[in-house]
Amino acid sequence: MARTKEFDPDAALQSALELFWRRGYEATSVTDLVEHLGIARASIYATFGSKHELYLKAMDRYAEMRDPLLMSELSQPGAALPAVRTLVRRFAAEAASPEGRLNGCFVTNTAAELAPHDPAAARRVEISWEHIETLLHSALVRAQAQEELPEGRDPRALAHLLLVLLQGVRIVGKASNDPARVRDAAEQALTLLD
Repeated sequence: MARTKEFDPDAALQSALELFWRRGYEATSVTDLVEHLGIARASIYATFGSKHELYLKAMDRYAEMRDPLLMSELSQPGAALPAVRTLVRRFAAEAASPEGRLNGCFVTNTAAELAPHDPAAARRVEISWEHIETLLHSALVRAQAQEELPEGRDPRALAHLLLVLLQGVRIVGKASNDPARVRDAAEQALTLLD
């Protein structure tokens, strides 16, 4: 007869996500995971697979948490440009916050740490970025159709620019002691929407 799990795999995955987010992939050992999750090494392997597989599952969980919020923010009925501005300002505020400086963005951290040499992580980063860019592009197309965005602006190019800005804000916010640096950059980028 099979034994039942003595832990909640969902809670363990969330806990692993938080540890990886705070420390990164390389700096988190399996021993760290055992101690942080409070479960045996064998249970981690049996439930999640290798450390790498657990990390990828944590990335998927992060996307599940973040993506609905982004979609909700950028898909509201009515004026679209205020939602884009709010999103950019929120990213800048989060990046400049004490928690933002401590943890940064899980996807951005993964892009810097693993994506150059880990195809599975790189693919998840790319999926995340494509999702954000698609939501931004859709909102900007709506803004242009509603005459909020000048006709001469290219919604696709602006979505590219805003994605790069948002990721850069996350990196600079994590490394800089000057919150004005990310806020000012965000505000300057938003002038391109006028």
